[in-house]
Amino acid sequence: MARNLTKEQRSFLEEETVRICQNLIRIPSVNFGEGNGDEKAVALYVVEELADAGIKSEIIETAPNRCNVIAHLSSDNPGRKGLVLHGHLDVVPANASDWQVDPFAGIIKEGFLWGRGAIDMKNMDAMIIAIARMWSKFNIKPPRPITIAFFADEEAGSLFGSRWLVKNRPEIFDNCSEAVSEVGGFSLTLPNGKRLYLIESAEKGINWMKLTASGVASHGSMITSENAVVKLANALSKIGAYQWPERATKTATALMRKVAEAMGQPFNQDDLRSYLPYFGKMTKMIGATLQNTANPSMLEAGYKANVVPQSASAVVDGRFLPGLEEEFLSTIQSLIGNDIEIEMLTRDVALEFEFTGDLVEAMCSAIINQDPDGIPVPYLMSGGTDNKALSDLGIIGYGFSPLQIPADLDFMSLFHGIDERVPIDGLHFGVRALHYFLERS
Repeated sequence: MARNLTKEQRSFLEEETVRICQNLIRIPSVNFGEGNGDEKAVALYVVEELADAGIKSEIIETAPNRCNVIAHLSSDNPGRKGLVLHGHLDVVPANASDWQVDPFAGIIKEGFLWGRGAIDMKNMDAMIIAIARMWSKFNIKPPRPITIAFFADEEAGSLFGSRWLVKNRPEIFDNCSEAVSEVGGFSLTLPNGKRLYLIESAEKGINWMKLTASGVASHGSMITSENAVVKLANALSKIGAYQWPERATKTATALMRKVAEAMGQPFNQDDLRSYLPYFGKMTKMIGATLQNTANPSMLEAGYKANVVPQSASAVVDGRFLPGLEEEFLSTIQSLIGNDIEIEMLTRDVALEFEFTGDLVEAMCSAIINQDPDGIPVPYLMSGGTDNKALSDLGIIGYGFSPLQIPADLDFMSLFHGIDERVPIDGLHFGVRALHYFLERS
């Protein structure tokens, strides 16, 4: 049975969330990629916080210092299908000299908690732990079995985290049918003051590829028509200049319909981009969900100024909309021609789930409970989450780590950005909304 929070429970949740989030930020769990990461210390901290509340958990180390934490919460309704409530423990690097504060100090300043991971995603990790501790303290059982998972390596492809566990320990998720994780349930204030809350029900797929051009090695002072650097540069220029056509997914269409309605505008399903100006500082991210994208991100060529290299390579971050991977790959091939070799470095699926059903209704009601004027809407995320890996087990995953964001905060720039921070009031809102949802999930 769903329960409303008492004053004591609410205070406990809010204070614990801030405390735990601070402590998580203060444990650098930086993932540098290519297997170079370390979640061990933060995993031990998570186990300690759960154990203090009498909750047993397991650390699963998939490679030296690459650690995942798993806990199972029993229910008053053990016959129901389980829910996976998950976060990731790793964060991207942070250059302290670029920040206003030490990115690993967990400083509270100007009403915000600052630090690497404050948004991505130690805030959600802290909410999960705080709710589990509160339930234990007040002898509360969730309405359905819950598997809590804190994954490693999400920031570098999840090979030591969710991907490894799904492949090697799938029994962890036995009897689980749905999952909830990051980057959803956050607010967006429209120009007319109305607040949308974007719940992630779809994700773009991933094609990270290495492009290699071959030529003839030669002295830099001579004329050559077989310059690998030039070939590669031409290919990358074509990719960078290409205007990808608008593609209307079911999720994006539903979102833009809601935006048009909230703004009192007619809806034109043939021109979804016309609604992008209403998204303000989120326009770049939302715009990327109306098309495929490909961004060159790394270059490698040569070893000396006067030597034309035999080969040159680049990495391209490609993202495709649900159902459009084949179109994406054929477009890339047509742009670069047959002289450039393509090596797929990372491929991951696109996801799109229905924005209907009891779980979605519970998320929407949680938002409205905390903000009666709020408007829950579905959205498609330009990035990806560990829900991709869980989908291999047939688990339906949504992004719901609720936050109320100040209207003037450039929220999306904080993901992997400088001066990452989360509003304290937003954290309080988030843990209350997440708890309300879980009590009714």
